[in-house]
Amino acid sequence: MNRIDATFRRLKKERKKAFISFITAGFPDLKATGKLILELSANGADIIELGIPFSDPVADGAVIQEASQWALERNKVNLGGVLKLVKSVRARTPVPICFMSYFNPIFSFGLEKFLRAASEAGVDGLIIPDLPPEESRGLQKLSRKFKINVINFIAPTTGLERMKHICRSSRGFIYYISLTGTTGARKSLPAGLRKNILKVKKLTSKPVCVGFGVSSPDQVKVVAESADGVIVGSAIVRKIRENIGKKNLAAAVGKFVRRLSGK
Repeated sequence: MNRIDATFRRLKKERKKAFISFITAGFPDLKATGKLILELSANGADIIELGIPFSDPVADGAVIQEASQWALERNKVNLGGVLKLVKSVRARTPVPICFMSYFNPIFSFGLEKFLRAASEAGVDGLIIPDLPPEESRGLQKLSRKFKINVINFIAPTTGLERMKHICRSSRGFIYYISLTGTTGARKSLPAGLRKNILKVKKLTSKPVCVGFGVSSPDQVKVVAESADGVIVGSAIVRKIRENIGKKNLAAAVGKFVRRLSGK
């Protein structure tokens, strides 16, 4: 069984919600990313979403864009290097790892070649913001062969019939975008969020996890009341940025994630 599916099955049995942490691979460098993966695993992250740096991250807000640019320009991070990193830490953590990547790096790497390498490295899920589900059938088919879950987005603007299609095609969980626009911490949650989450949950038995704009422990608690999981990215990446150059960077970020997750 895929580690993502096993995690949600365990959490449901324990009547708990998933806390999903996003970090950018290679920010501030790949060695630090490896330490962060292990630290997050030990401090309440049920799933880790690892962002693959890309030059045109259209779905990302300023904080993650800057982290991606840092990783590309200073560290020359690429998909192959991130795969090697995951393979090096996989034996030291059972926590599922998802790649959040735009399609261009995957296409350039080679679709089947990438999925094989990702499977061998221990990657469990794949999130591709700029690849619509209608255009991902080839990827979906190959991903099943390599036992990697392809996770799709539903937004507040998604129509009912398209929601149904996305719920059928997504594997692992449904990624519900809490608001229109890019990622980034917000002071308040959007109006109608609970209603929108419950609308999606009526269409599927798959876990529904919410991301974009969630940045505080209180917001995590509110979202978890109706969602099966909560995704926090920009707030964690900002905490990494604040601790660059400090010896306790990973520990400081781990402490922050434990507070966010409430675990």
